[in-house]
Amino acid sequence: MPDENSPLQTIIHDRIRARGRITFADYMAACLYEPGLGYYTSPGRKVGAEGDFYTSSNVHALFGRLMAREIVRMDELLGEPERFDLVEVGAGNGRLARDILDYLRVEAPALYGRLACRLIEAEPTLRTIQEEMLGPHASRSSWGSPDELSSELLSLTGCLYSNELIDSFPVHLVEMTPGGLREIYVGLSNGELLEEFGEPSTPELAAYLKQIGVTLAEGKRAEINLAAPRWLAGVAGSIGRGFVLTVDYGYEAIDLFSPARMGGTLLCYHRHQVEESPYLRPGEQDITSHVDFSTLMSSGEAKGLATVWFGEQYRFLMAVGFMEEMMRLESSDLPQEEKLKARLLMKKLILPEGGMGDTFRVLVQARGVDNPRLRCMSDWTKNR
Repeated sequence: MPDENSPLQTIIHDRIRARGRITFADYMAACLYEPGLGYYTSPGRKVGAEGDFYTSSNVHALFGRLMAREIVRMDELLGEPERFDLVEVGAGNGRLARDILDYLRVEAPALYGRLACRLIEAEPTLRTIQEEMLGPHASRSSWGSPDELSSELLSLTGCLYSNELIDSFPVHLVEMTPGGLREIYVGLSNGELLEEFGEPSTPELAAYLKQIGVTLAEGKRAEINLAAPRWLAGVAGSIGRGFVLTVDYGYEAIDLFSPARMGGTLLCYHRHQVEESPYLRPGEQDITSHVDFSTLMSSGEAKGLATVWFGEQYRFLMAVGFMEEMMRLESSDLPQEEKLKARLLMKKLILPEGGMGDTFRVLVQARGVDNPRLRCMSDWTKNR
């Protein structure tokens, strides 16, 4: 059990005592983003062997190299602008940005010379780590806060991307009962957190389900991410001409909210172990839920972002050049033992059943680009 005297837990308990029960979204926001105490706003390694989970970018540099290949194509479609804005939101330790920039500096030096890379990060202490990671690219890099994306002062030309960002947005928990849709709140009894049912805290929850044409089965619990379309609205407002590339785990709404997932998709991660209870170790474990890509597509289209491509990660990576990069590895001077290790890591990015290939999805949206023909849109199966 968590330490009853931990500062974050004390804050959460005090809030509930003062206000009464809180929504799960408010609880999750405190656990992940409470200034200085939340999982993502406190110092410490979150990703990789020393953290709690892996992302695709931490598996192998190939992920960033393949992302970079598509970014080169985006630059061509935009007419090779005088300045190409490359923005990563939720950059973590900066590994993905470094891998992308490493590729561009060598393989696309003309684009690299026009590049303005900006990392948008909620956790201020990560900047030091990111600066160290991006050291060789300091002249091309700058930093900013998430507030910039909703300031409506930006007019980016280029690509804004994120990798496993939206799954960490606070979600409301709901459940369909015989009496209708109910929201799950977090209350307090005898010093212990507990769940309580109540009327929805906002009509937006029912409106969200209506918008995607979903009626929950009786007894089904689900997460509703109201923050995701709001975030995307800010992103859409910051793009003048260019692309939004989103990588995350999730499904289209018809699959995400189906009776096959009666318990929802909420999970926690602590030291590479899955933990089902979000009420343990507040601030010390990640809390995530699967992304509703249908809502990202529809809300993006409402804000002027056309849906260009959507599919599984393995399809995206194969189409943009996975096999070419594998051949590059095979023809390199690396020792055979290192090649074997690299091959195994690279395959993890595309393999299903325990790999990341079909667990993760990629969504590409665009504004101000007529009929873009990206690498990911090619039929890679013809080359097999």
